[in-house]
Amino acid sequence: MSTLSLITGSTLGGAEYVADHLAELLEDNGHQAEVINQAEFSSLNQDDIWLIICSTHGAGEYPDNFLPFAEELEQQQPDLSGVTFAVIGLGDSNYDTFCAAGKKIEGLLLSLDANQLGERLDIDVSSTPVPEEPAEEWFNSWVKLLDA
Repeated sequence: MSTLSLITGSTLGGAEYVADHLAELLEDNGHQAEVINQAEFSSLNQDDIWLIICSTHGAGEYPDNFLPFAEELEQQQPDLSGVTFAVIGLGDSNYDTFCAAGKKIEGLLLSLDANQLGERLDIDVSSTPVPEEPAEEWFNSWVKLLDA
């Protein structure tokens, strides 16, 4: 089975709640999962699948706990061709920067040749008070890709 690093970017805790919930589901499905709330690129295992769960902060920015990780990737420009990843973005569709942080990290990882597993999920927290619910629905389809 797969080993996953669930990397969160969160301001108010929503992404962390989603990550904790998905980690439980992954473990229930026989996978190993670790939630990382203050990721540092240098300490991440590139053999793990990275499941990034990131809220959008302010005017489309990364949350403070995620910014150092994203900046490290942008500055170092590492070859991530051995990394497999997926992205869940959280945002508010009332803003024109809806899920911008999730979209930005997806684009950055793709530009560094990382391999995306499945499509990005964007969760609208203005219409979904419990973001774990759409995340679990997405997960039920996505987890099948891990076993393919």
